[in-house]
Amino acid sequence: MSRALDPSEPVVAPKAAAKARADAPVAVNSAVAFFREPLAPIFTAMAVMVLVVLCIQFARTAGLVAALWGAGGLAVAVWLRNARGPSYDLCFAGLLATGIVAGELLAGNSYALSALFTVINMVEIVTAVLLARRFAPTLNLATVDGACRFLLNAAVIAPIPAALAAAGALYWLEGADPLYSFQTWWFGHALGIAVIGAFGLSLTRRHVIMLRNPVRAAEAAVLLALLVAVCVGVFFQSKVQIGFVVVPILILFAARFRVLGVSTALVLVAITAVGGAMMGRGPFISAGPGLADQALLAQLMVLLGCMPILLVASLLEERDRLSDRAKAGQTRAERASEAKSRLLANVAHEIKSPVGGVIGIGELWKAGQLGEITPTQAEMAEMLVKTARQVEALAHDLLDVARAESGAVKVELRPTDVPGVLEDVRRATALRPEAKDVRLHVISEGDGLIALADSQRLTQVIANLASNAVKYGGEGGQVIFRASKIYDGVRIEVIDRGPGLSPEKQAQLFEPFNRLGLERSTVEGHGIGLALAKRLVELQGGTIGVTSTPGEGAAFWVELPAA
Repeated sequence: MSRALDPSEPVVAPKAAAKARADAPVAVNSAVAFFREPLAPIFTAMAVMVLVVLCIQFARTAGLVAALWGAGGLAVAVWLRNARGPSYDLCFAGLLATGIVAGELLAGNSYALSALFTVINMVEIVTAVLLARRFAPTLNLATVDGACRFLLNAAVIAPIPAALAAAGALYWLEGADPLYSFQTWWFGHALGIAVIGAFGLSLTRRHVIMLRNPVRAAEAAVLLALLVAVCVGVFFQSKVQIGFVVVPILILFAARFRVLGVSTALVLVAITAVGGAMMGRGPFISAGPGLADQALLAQLMVLLGCMPILLVASLLEERDRLSDRAKAGQTRAERASEAKSRLLANVAHEIKSPVGGVIGIGELWKAGQLGEITPTQAEMAEMLVKTARQVEALAHDLLDVARAESGAVKVELRPTDVPGVLEDVRRATALRPEAKDVRLHVISEGDGLIALADSQRLTQVIANLASNAVKYGGEGGQVIFRASKIYDGVRIEVIDRGPGLSPEKQAQLFEPFNRLGLERSTVEGHGIGLALAKRLVELQGGTIGVTSTPGEGAAFWVELPAA
């Protein structure tokens, strides 16, 4: 039963109402998803709490600021990978804040400092998440662009406001040096987000499946053991600045395990480098007695000396993906080419039989063997036979093209006398009706013009070029066949004095069924001769091309290796 419209009721636009109905379930569903799958957020908050305690207890260098802050990197990575809507974000942020404040209190900070650091850390984490979503929405570290966007926005820019706030607050509350507080906070938090955040985002199901392979897993274990041994020796035992020795191992990780391998290795390098500096051991103690200076050198070494290897890994992984895509495209193209070749072969075979019958009937009709015919009928019979023979020639060319593209054409390469081939083609071309008023010349420049070629296929190619020269360039009155030596073979040219070809037409010459706009001209042809010639020349290990200037004729050339 319908209800009359009450004029006092507000009218809601259909689009606005639909949008409201669509948006309302999103918030509800994201909150429901949080409570249905609470383990990941809860474990993340617990891990953040543990990292906060560890960083405060063992990594403080500039007053109350830690030199390596892994809690922010972990929180950013998990948040970005599990984002499911605004309500989920609010619930997750609340849980993270609880974990951070709990860690601060367990580490011994006062209520005021715990609240202050919790707020500043949450500002940093939220800023990093928002910037990553805005400027690196794909979160794909397997591309150079994606890795650069994440590192720049989430790791470099996001910690700056928090570092400024922490430096100002500590100066006001504790009288701490603002510069040391700022640089230690920024370097420590940037390093944590760059290293741990990159590791969290690069750990995908594909990598886990790859590590199920026992050989790959053993290789990863060996590389990790080697890296740990080198890091312990460099950052705990050595007094010399030789941190660069970890770079070749990182490159090896990039080559073998791409982004996940490098990000995992960077976590180990960052922990051992900063840890050694915090313990007053390793090569960074030469920076001075202050832990802040030693930690700063360790941070700079990881950020500037090691983090670029992550971009190398991204480049390699991007290259792998593009290579796989190219191989898939090549496979599809080859399948399409095979299907096309089969179709051409089938069409050509289907054409040959009926065309042969048409030619036979036309010949009988023209000869009067089917009964008396008038002169008009004789002319029509001759036109019928001529047209049928053109179709037959097209069928043969189609078969040749299909065989050439499918690899069914076999060439027997042997020493071939090029001037002799040119002379044979000249004589055959001179018998063509269209060559009646065209002078044909053969020029051999030098002796020993012997090419390694299939004489039958080479004759077919040169005959095709000669036919085109006579048909399209015969108005110049002359066609020249020239053979000459080049540095590693023999060059054959078929030169006409016709109208020539523009650069645009030259670029389309060897495309099948492309007659360059002469489809409606009186010159016969079907546009596959040059495509077939190109394929036959390539099968003989040679190259084919054209040199032409509009109004000055054209020179088609073939270069073949010398025998």
